[in-house]
Amino acid sequence: MLERAGFGPRPLNSTNDTTDSDGAEERADSLAYQVTLAVILSVITLATTLSNAFVIATISQSKKLQTPANFLIASLAVTDLLVSILVMPICVLYTVLHTWTLGQVVCDVWLSSDITCCTASILHLCVIALDRYWAITDAVEYSKKRTPGRAAGMVATAWVIAISISMPPLFWRQVKAEELTSCSVNTDHIFYTIYSTFGAFYIPTLLLIVLYGRIYVEARKRILKQSPKKVGKRLTSAHLVTNSPGSVASTSSPHCGRHDPPFSDSGSSASDSPQVKVTVSDALLEKKRISAARERKATKTLGIILGAYIVCWLPFFIYTLLVGTCDTCFNQELFDFFTWLGYLNSLINPIIYTMSNEDFKKAFHKLMRFSCCKW
Repeated sequence: MLERAGFGPRPLNSTNDTTDSDGAEERADSLAYQVTLAVILSVITLATTLSNAFVIATISQSKKLQTPANFLIASLAVTDLLVSILVMPICVLYTVLHTWTLGQVVCDVWLSSDITCCTASILHLCVIALDRYWAITDAVEYSKKRTPGRAAGMVATAWVIAISISMPPLFWRQVKAEELTSCSVNTDHIFYTIYSTFGAFYIPTLLLIVLYGRIYVEARKRILKQSPKKVGKRLTSAHLVTNSPGSVASTSSPHCGRHDPPFSDSGSSASDSPQVKVTVSDALLEKKRISAARERKATKTLGIILGAYIVCWLPFFIYTLLVGTCDTCFNQELFDFFTWLGYLNSLINPIIYTMSNEDFKKAFHKLMRFSCCKW
């Protein structure tokens, strides 16, 4: 009995030697895998921390970037920075070891921070899209309402919703007498699973898609309206009408019943000068072209952000909803992969904003030069 249970002396034969050798190789491979995984996840965590910290520093150091719209981007960077500091380092340890060694209190704090910060990051994308939607559809009126106080209110609302989604599990968790070896949200409450996944992802995603659709349509209208070809046609028509023989008197005379000649003693008048008209038309064309380019780029940036967000978070929330209704469907490795794919969104957000905004690029490069010179 003892020998069969593994407590008796083992015979020294070739079979056991082979088994021990295979076991040693497996342990070595497992250790190499854990070290590699730990390095990769640690690099992602560090990159997320640095990229978001640089976005915050860039906005705080540049007066030009300190606008209500960029305040929302800075707040998103703060949220993603919290993900990289409070959530990701502990998740690196848990993902590599696959066992929880930090106790119940740290588990509760970590889970609450994870749900709160990740949900707040997602809701910040909704707030930014909403701000952009109001700015593009009601530019005149919203420019008066677009204040730092309003932006702060929108951010506060996002955090309140995120906290309300993360708190419920704390009320029904049970303290276990034995040592805690795993740390996860209790999925026995199917209603909470539905409430949390819909509140943190599905409803915000639907809102983002609707807002982006409206923004795209409106931006498209503006781009077509501000098309250089159309502006050029209007200016050419106006130029021809102004220079036509029948229009000289009406366009040159500032007084009723008085017809001044189109040329004064000192030469042609400024209003009828072809050179002046060409200069004005060129300036207007350039202004319209720049405005259309900005609209196109802003819309494209928002589309990239939306696409990256869906690619990063959709697999996790589909899998979470599936596991909540099917206990046998859970796979730890797949869950870890989807979790880190979601965390990756906190790294992608600052990169997209920094690379797509020229003002950000200039301020960022200036900050980098200053930091290098200081060191």
